[in-house]
Amino acid sequence: MSHIVIAGAGLAGSLAAVYLAGRGHEVRVVERRPDPRTSTPDGRSINLGLSQRGITALREVGLLDELWGRTTPMRGRMVHTDAGTSFHPYGTADDEILHSILRDDLNAALIGRAEADGVRFDFEHKVVALDRSLPVLTVHDGQFTHELKADLVLGADGAFSTVRTLLHRGTRAELHQEFMDWGYKEITVPANPDTRLEALHLWPGRAGLVVAHPNHDGTLTATVFLPFDGDDSFAELTTPSAVRRLFATQFADLASLVPDLVEQFLAHPTGNLVTIRTAPWQHEGRVVLLGDAAHAVYPFYGQGMNAAFEDCSVLDTCLAEHDDIPGALREFERRRRRHTDVLAALSKENFLELRDGMRSPLFLARKKADLLLHKAFPNTWRPLYTMIAHTTTPYADALARARRQDRALAAAAVTVAGTVVAALARSRRQVPGR
Repeated sequence: MSHIVIAGAGLAGSLAAVYLAGRGHEVRVVERRPDPRTSTPDGRSINLGLSQRGITALREVGLLDELWGRTTPMRGRMVHTDAGTSFHPYGTADDEILHSILRDDLNAALIGRAEADGVRFDFEHKVVALDRSLPVLTVHDGQFTHELKADLVLGADGAFSTVRTLLHRGTRAELHQEFMDWGYKEITVPANPDTRLEALHLWPGRAGLVVAHPNHDGTLTATVFLPFDGDDSFAELTTPSAVRRLFATQFADLASLVPDLVEQFLAHPTGNLVTIRTAPWQHEGRVVLLGDAAHAVYPFYGQGMNAAFEDCSVLDTCLAEHDDIPGALREFERRRRRHTDVLAALSKENFLELRDGMRSPLFLARKKADLLLHKAFPNTWRPLYTMIAHTTTPYADALARARRQDRALAAAAVTVAGTVVAALARSRRQVPGR
């Protein structure tokens, strides 16, 4: 049995604690924030869409059945434009759907399960130092400083990870951090009998985007994405009249659904969107990063939490396959890092698809054709989104397959076009008098 200290009691850290406790390790989790089960949410948490990778991890630790009743199925996207609404299914099979869940509900369930398995949680403990060679994690509880000796320190403390900073200090580590020039605010859309709940709702505006997840009580948790600066930006939307004008011109039907929209918008904080790629993730079998600490991504593919949960599953597999922790951690990074780097790029690209593509008839026609091909040839043709959201195919492998399919489709189109041209040429030569 090893003594493991985890920094971060969010989704990744709490699930990792459940996996590790299940292997018989002594696990202690430290978290700089108060216990999320008893504290007030900070209003900056994007609602979550649970997909196949996350479902698989929760099933592995025996938590899926407990959480299933707290989820709301999302069978596709309900797109709101000036022309009206249209529904676009995620897939062709009954199980090719997403499941909306409140972050706080999920986090509370994970912490509760970890505690039941003997994991100790110390909230309001801030990481202040790390000796990566021993390892020893030093934390401060507001009054006293404590040195926590461990066999392994696991950094699951988010995109702005203190453990990552301390791990890489004085080394030739790589860090790519990119802030998006857009931010977000959350608003709550009241329950309405005319609202289709089993869908992810999208409002793709000309200079903004709203994404809303359904909740069990019939409400929607909507995330408003806008630029920080420029026209129709957060910088300009500081008065009730400016907010009303924006929603009236870009998201008119949303404004009609939320009577206190202006008040919510002005009261709620503006969040940042960041993507992180870094290396290495581990140090000599003593320290390892996972989740956002290793690979934060933009939320537009809905894979941040799912990728973090898959990290926990893969780490557990690597620990099971290796007798030594250093070998397990090296294998974990080898298996995961190239795939999460691909996910970062896909998440950035999908923002443009959600914002602009969902208003494009050509884009929507291509998506529909993708699904039709998948339905006709389920074993040979799989859309990229289907592989990312509805399977556990590694991200880089899914992208490679999608590109092969695109090349095959392009080649087939060229062949068909050539055949048609040749047929027309023959028919012209056979016309009498020519």
